Amino acid sequence: MFRNKEIRQFAGLLTMITVLSGMAGFAIDWKSGILILITAGAFCVVFFAFTKARYHSIARISDEIDLILHNEDHLYISDSEEGELSILQSEITKMTLRIREQNLRLKKEKKHLADSLADIAHQLRTPLTSVNLILSLLEGSQDVKERRRLLHEAEELLVRMEWLTNALLKLSRLDAGIVSFKREQIDVGSLIYGSLRPLQISLELHDITVTTDIPERTEILGDAGWLSEAVQNIVKNCMDSAGDHGQIEIACEDTLLYTEITIHDTGRGFEREELANLFERFYRGKNSKAAGYGIGLALSKTVIMRCGGIISAENRSGGGALFRICFPK
Repeated sequence: MFRNKEIRQFAGLLTMITVLSGMAGFAIDWKSGILILITAGAFCVVFFAFTKARYHSIARISDEIDLILHNEDHLYISDSEEGELSILQSEITKMTLRIREQNLRLKKEKKHLADSLADIAHQLRTPLTSVNLILSLLEGSQDVKERRRLLHEAEELLVRMEWLTNALLKLSRLDAGIVSFKREQIDVGSLIYGSLRPLQISLELHDITVTTDIPERTEILGDAGWLSEAVQNIVKNCMDSAGDHGQIEIACEDTLLYTEITIHDTGRGFEREELANLFERFYRGKNSKAAGYGIGLALSKTVIMRCGGIISAENRSGGGALFRICFPK
């Protein structure tokens, strides 16, 4: 306790005051001097006993903080009856809980990052292995048609790897929070038609019919560029599900409370256990094509949520998958 400079100064000042008061008391009357000394002594004993108890409580809090820092099982600081120390203990406990929650969150993010890196390595390794195999076959093949076929397969694999790399970079930018989303009025019809335009050739090759039912002058608030890509990824998923000669229906409902975009295909739909994990990264359902990476829907969900929307998926009663994108007003 006396290691504290303030306590030593206060003790010296109190001693000096006691001596001077005692001398003044004895100068008046010896009984007054004794009374002053007894009173000052009692005050000193009470003060130092109280201060020692407070220092003991502070030392106990310090020991418990040390336990918290070095022992994950110890979390709470024991209660104190004193007002000021009780407030201090309460604040330290709150801080401890926040730090513990942040540590748990960081551990989860670290594990998620490790799992993601492993998935990325696996996703890139597969097409790279295929490209190396194709190059080996090209080296030993003399047939012009066979070489063209192999070159076409290698080109498709490289395009898929480029798409995967770009999608991962976009997800990383979104996770890092360095993407600034615009808040502008978007015409839903223009958004849908703009999303379908890059897919026209693929739709024609697979003979997939797309029908739209979008009221005129229906608008939502968001970033047109990012939302166009989100819708495009959902339509790609529906194309894979519908297959050749399939159909995709896109409709929009505008109410006073929300604007909802629905995208429906005529494929097999989803298994019940798939719906809970459908928008997770690198998740590929049982009916997904081998070329899929499980990134498109995760990217779409992230973009839609960042623009203030909600996305969900279900099986339509008449068959096929149904995606709902809702933007509250």
